[in-house]
Amino acid sequence: MVTERILIVDDEETLCEVLKLNLENEGYDVDTAFSAEEALQMDIRQYSLILLDIMMGEISGIRFARMLKSDVETADIPIIFCTARDSEDDMVKGLNLGADDYITKPYTVRTVIARVKTVLRRIAGHKVAEIPNRLSVDSLILDLDLKICSIDGVEVKLTKKEFELLAFLIANKGKICSRDQILANVWSDEVIVLDRTIDVNITRIRQKIGNYGSCIITRAGFGYGFKN
Repeated sequence: MVTERILIVDDEETLCEVLKLNLENEGYDVDTAFSAEEALQMDIRQYSLILLDIMMGEISGIRFARMLKSDVETADIPIIFCTARDSEDDMVKGLNLGADDYITKPYTVRTVIARVKTVLRRIAGHKVAEIPNRLSVDSLILDLDLKICSIDGVEVKLTKKEFELLAFLIANKGKICSRDQILANVWSDEVIVLDRTIDVNITRIRQKIGNYGSCIITRAGFGYGFKN
């Protein structure tokens, strides 16, 4: 599992270090910058979330956030403002910029951690929802919703069982699946299925998917697998 990276941008160095220590204890990878100018020297694209103070030096947090949101490479990084400016206008301005949350000082570390988890959980949910329901190995793609197999964008005609068998093998890529496992997952609705049926379908799939056919491997006495 990839560790989520957080950048804290605040001119209060002690506060940065306290937040950094506590967030790292929660399992996050945390960096700090004591000004927007310092943060701009970093590769912002690598961060999962930014904790951002508003009242800083020449470049305020509001201006820094506006710069990030105007850049296509950083526009989707969630921002939580952490600031002593607690007027409604400041809050509205920050949220209108696309900030994901707004925490006013003084705050507890527990509050910040809870808000961070909430925002990251929400963003992760959005990302999952945007991922197409498909399996892929390089240019071999199985669209599980449309039930279409394609290679380099060209559809490969597979029967229902061929599609399901190939999908099962790719979903378990790197493992050998026994005949019993294949039967239980691909032919679960059939009363009697001969072992030969699996072999025939494997042969047909290999022929239809061209160079990817060699990725389907046989382990005598064990079963079949997909390895690329």
